[in-house]
Amino acid sequence: MAVTTKPSSLIAPYGERLVDLMATEEDRDDLKAYASQLPSLQLSERSVCDLELLATGAFSPLDRFMGSQDHQRVLDDMRLVNGQLFPIPITLPVDPDPGLQLDSDVALRNAKNELLAVMTVEDIYPWDMSEVAQKMCGTQDPRHPLVSEMYRWGKLNISGRLRVLRLPARYDFQTLRLTPAQTRARLDTFGHSNVVAFQTRNPLHRVHEELTKRAIQEVDGVLLLHPVVGLTKPGDVDHYTRVRTYKVLADNYYDGGRIVLSLLPLAMRMAGPREALWHAVIRRNYGANHLIVGRDHASPGVDSMGKPYYGPYDAQEIVEQFQNELGVRPVVFKELAYLPDEERYEEVTNIPAHAQVASLSGAQVREDYLNQGRKLPPWFTRPEAADILTEAYPPRHRQGVAIWFTGLSGAGKSTTTEVLTVLLMEHGRQVTVLDGDVVRTHLSKGLGFSREDRDINIRRIGYVAAEIVLQGGIVVCAAVSPYRATRNDVRNLVPKGHFVEIFVDTPLDVCETRDAKGMYAKARRGEITGFTGIDDPYEAPLNPEMTLDTVRHTSEENALRIVAELIRRGFVRGGDTPE
Repeated sequence: MAVTTKPSSLIAPYGERLVDLMATEEDRDDLKAYASQLPSLQLSERSVCDLELLATGAFSPLDRFMGSQDHQRVLDDMRLVNGQLFPIPITLPVDPDPGLQLDSDVALRNAKNELLAVMTVEDIYPWDMSEVAQKMCGTQDPRHPLVSEMYRWGKLNISGRLRVLRLPARYDFQTLRLTPAQTRARLDTFGHSNVVAFQTRNPLHRVHEELTKRAIQEVDGVLLLHPVVGLTKPGDVDHYTRVRTYKVLADNYYDGGRIVLSLLPLAMRMAGPREALWHAVIRRNYGANHLIVGRDHASPGVDSMGKPYYGPYDAQEIVEQFQNELGVRPVVFKELAYLPDEERYEEVTNIPAHAQVASLSGAQVREDYLNQGRKLPPWFTRPEAADILTEAYPPRHRQGVAIWFTGLSGAGKSTTTEVLTVLLMEHGRQVTVLDGDVVRTHLSKGLGFSREDRDINIRRIGYVAAEIVLQGGIVVCAAVSPYRATRNDVRNLVPKGHFVEIFVDTPLDVCETRDAKGMYAKARRGEITGFTGIDDPYEAPLNPEMTLDTVRHTSEENALRIVAELIRRGFVRGGDTPE
């Protein structure tokens, strides 16, 4: 496909005029009829979120998915071609398709095939995954959730004029889903010149409440409580639960004349410092001139080697660097601790060394309270919010977990799975098994063994596994799954801590001696090609939760080791351990 570029038209600076890409009422019927004759693109949920925020002006001054020139300059300089600050590339990746031609129109649809917009294609260009990952996320580590996702994006980006017929249907919390224009109008009624936005993808605890109230007081303004309800970090508390906590807190613990709760359907990139600056751009469009920026803002945590992706204060520093140009000043989160004797929060730097302090880490909140069915203490979380969170978390031994066996063909995955399944049922857990060979017979029938088809097969297994985990089930997956990035992509479908990768580390020569189907022999003779371990690579996990030796240990011994690990993690009750 030819690579051609036409310059994009961009709108005025942030807050000066919001983009509005919605088709007029008179045009919609004609556009809908016209779109029925056009080729269609089915958008991912990420692209649907991006389209919605483009359409409503949340991404102003951008009025389209980026063309090649804007894309490259954003990667290199965090600026659009016209020089305006914009740190994150907003692109529409597609697979090569002869039906996509310059100066032609294409209908953009969601996963339900509902028509959302018509694009006039004005730019088609390739993009480099390694470059985008390194420049946007600062890493190429496939454990990073966005990097692992990029492996399944289309190899080309397209751009052009958008005519949006409708926004995605959102049936939940409709009164809180305010566009930038609606939010700015609501904020104007409060009569305060300063608005401080709070970006969050987590439940609000007392420390967040204290920090946001101090921010309101510090700027003498209004709080825009602006939680993300699009794509966030895999494993985050679902937005339905979170928004319920936001509502009860906003209604009962804040001054109603100093807070606006509005939901943001943003697809986060978890890109750390760049993302923090992007959040400032977005909040400027919603009417804020201050943004609360915490430690490790928009960070996915640690990489494959256990090291943080970003420095704890990098996000604060970058927003501060560009605050004058952008018109959004950072309000830096200070570390607070609770003083039980005085029943108040105080900055850690102001607390005497001898003072009694109460604190809970995020891990303690999950493991010692939510996963044990215990209500969070009132000094940490308001009782109403604690009740909502408790309802959303069953006891750990009734939560779901994905046990993912990976290793060469013949390594012993299926045999160990068979024993493990019986032991888990003995412990009172129901188990679903997704074996690679069985899945290929049913769910993935018709797929070949090219890299693309193997990835599709693994992602299908991963999708089903994630659904089972979210419903509280144990799922055991046994598939070669040779590619590291694809396994990490699947890991990111499952809540953090609920994916146990088990590397069945059996040497190739041992696997060949166990070759009941004769596949290795055929591969050695050249009768089949692309066979993992022979003429196609197997990428061993860098940091699996467990590694099994099937040469020195039996399947039963290995299965018992796994059960012991699941007991340690709380997914299986320890008192039920067989003698």
